[in-house]
Order: sequence, then C-alpha cells, then structure tokens
Amino acid sequence: MSVKKVLFITQEITPYVPESEQAIIGRDLPQAIQDKGREIRTFMPKWGNINERRNQLHEVIRLSGMNLIIDDTDHPLIIKVASIQAARRQVYFIDNDDYFLHRQMTSDENGNDYEDNGERAIFYARGVLETVKKLRWCPDIIHCHGWMSAMVPLYIKKVYYEEPSFRDSKVIFSVYNEGFKSTLNPNFTQQLMLKEITTEDISMIKTPVDYEELCKLAVSYSDGIIQNSESINPNITDYARKLNIPVLDYQTADTYADACDAFYDQVWDAAENK
Repeated sequence: MSVKKVLFITQEITPYVPESEQAIIGRDLPQAIQDKGREIRTFMPKWGNINERRNQLHEVIRLSGMNLIIDDTDHPLIIKVASIQAARRQVYFIDNDDYFLHRQMTSDENGNDYEDNGERAIFYARGVLETVKKLRWCPDIIHCHGWMSAMVPLYIKKVYYEEPSFRDSKVIFSVYNEGFKSTLNPNFTQQLMLKEITTEDISMIKTPVDYEELCKLAVSYSDGIIQNSESINPNITDYARKLNIPVLDYQTADTYADACDAFYDQVWDAAENK
C-alpha cells in the first residue's frame, strides 16, 4: 500500500514565525508532499509572538472546548486555523492562554528557556492528537518535527493505539540541531504519564531530561528517524540504529522532499512487514 495521508506535527512554520531551518521546512515540505498527490494536515503551536490579525487566524469552535489535565490542572484546548494562500492549504494551531499567551516561543526575550516547556510540549502533543480524533481523519504517516512534538510517538504507541484515527499510523521523528539549553522540570516524567503509560515505558531516559534524553524517548517509539540538520548529536541516530529503526540521513534541499516522500513508503512497508 502506498501512503495516502500524512500528518505534519511541526514546531515552526514561516510566515507565522521568523525564518529558521525548521520554519522553512515546516512551510515547504507539507506543500511538496501535497503536490505529490498525498493528503496532508499540518499543526503547530500558537506561539505568543504570532500576529493573529495579520495572519488571519480564527478559532474553530467545533474543535475547541476540551480540557486537558496535566499535573492535576485543567487546561482548556483552543484550536485556531489559518490559510497559507499561496500554498492552498490550512494550518491548525494549538492554543492555550496559560502556555502560549503573551510569550515568545520556547525561550523568553532574554533567551532563557521557559520553565514549563515540558508541560507545554505535553499539552501540544495531546492537543494535536485529540483534534485529529475530532476531525475523524486517519493519517498513515505522522511526521513530527522539533522537540515540542517528541511526546507524540509515545502517546501514539501507548495511549492512542486503539483509536480508529491512529490504529494503523506509523510515526517518523525528525531530529534537528535546534534543541533546548536547560533540562526540563524535574517532575516532567510524572507530568508525561497517562493511565496507559508505566514507568517501564519511559525507563530508557534519564532524569532530569535534557534534549538528548527527550529525543531518545521519541526515537524509542518511532517507526523511522530523519536527520534534518547537517550536524546533529550523533548519539540520537546511533541509538535509532541500535534499535533497528530506519534512518534517513541528511539530505540537501534539492533532494529532501523526494527523499522524505520515498521514506514514508519505506517506513510504512517495513512496519507492516514486521
């Protein structure tokens, strides 16, 4: 079977945030995959530095309204959407006043990482998956970009595996050289837990959790890994290879979209034939 539907869970997309390696790929790759005939959906966080009026974001009432409980606290899930006119496609935004309002992206104006970044990433991952459920859309491939999406593979394999939308989904995690400087909150592994997850399920990571450990968690539950930056921490891809997880090595801009497109089918076939 050829992959027909691809869900992109991204950390940055230009023009909504300033250009970066991730933001440019976040804009260009989904478009290239759509142009190749596959059906796509794209999500990103509604960072506080996104100008809603200029980018014409609006709330999708029928998708909003759920509360996600993290660390025994209810956090309302707000879904917004905007269109990239030149690309003829929509982008969905995961929003919440506690985690995103009046903030920059993953660090503040002085370059300091936000102390609750782990919680924000958990909220983002769960918010995307709950929204896709409401859309009743069933992706064949879920392509995660950036450490803010690193919890998705765990949740797909351990929490949402019986959900009709994700029962057959294969997960690919892209590794970048853009991580975070500090470690996550010491309570992060407890905040990560849902009733279906056990301490054994996350025993491969050390605490407190730094960027490498978070990526190892993502790799452990992924069906494929892509080296998205020319230079990354080699421990991450070495770890994937030790687990016999397919790895797509770094690609230049002129080959990247075609290589990803072929890798989706490769990962699908490999996972189906296990």
